[in-house]
Amino acid sequence: MERRELLKMIVAVTGAAMIGVPAFVYGQLQVPDGEISFSEDDVARLDEIAETILPRTQTPGAKDAGVGLFMARFVTDCYAPEDQATFRSGLADLDQRAGGRFMAMTPEARAELLRALDAEAKAQSGTAWVAPDGTSPGPTRPHYFTMIKQLVLFGFFTSEVGATQVLRYVAVPGYYDGDMAYEPGTPAWATR
Repeated sequence: MERRELLKMIVAVTGAAMIGVPAFVYGQLQVPDGEISFSEDDVARLDEIAETILPRTQTPGAKDAGVGLFMARFVTDCYAPEDQATFRSGLADLDQRAGGRFMAMTPEARAELLRALDAEAKAQSGTAWVAPDGTSPGPTRPHYFTMIKQLVLFGFFTSEVGATQVLRYVAVPGYYDGDMAYEPGTPAWATR
């Protein structure tokens, strides 16, 4: 199976959360045929955004998992053209809010900007719904930061680094143990 086909299948399964419920429900999900590439600077910026969301601590961070490149590839291969436009305009808006260059900001300023965007995205998500007749009183597209944050989490926790070094990974899950002892501070399981 080719990577592109796998990513298309992942979008089909998680499309409602990653792209937006209305496009998925009404069958408007389309995968673009043309290549829309991200520049190396864009990938570096996506890496920094991802690292701000999931920084390196005692465990690897988003950069260690190559989340920026994953996000660029996923948006290019799997997002509908309208969602790609939302994502790209969001990156431009993020830079504008950063005074022109997100990359030049201090880590603390980056975190503060992303917290403000997260609050804005949460406020917008409360108005994003579609009535049974197909009408919507609010925005039907997710906020661009919601798209970014979901891709960061998805890219990181499905990467080898995220699944094996942050989560506990069992390639072939074993038996069910309903009375497993819990030790505070142990990471969650990737499979089991």
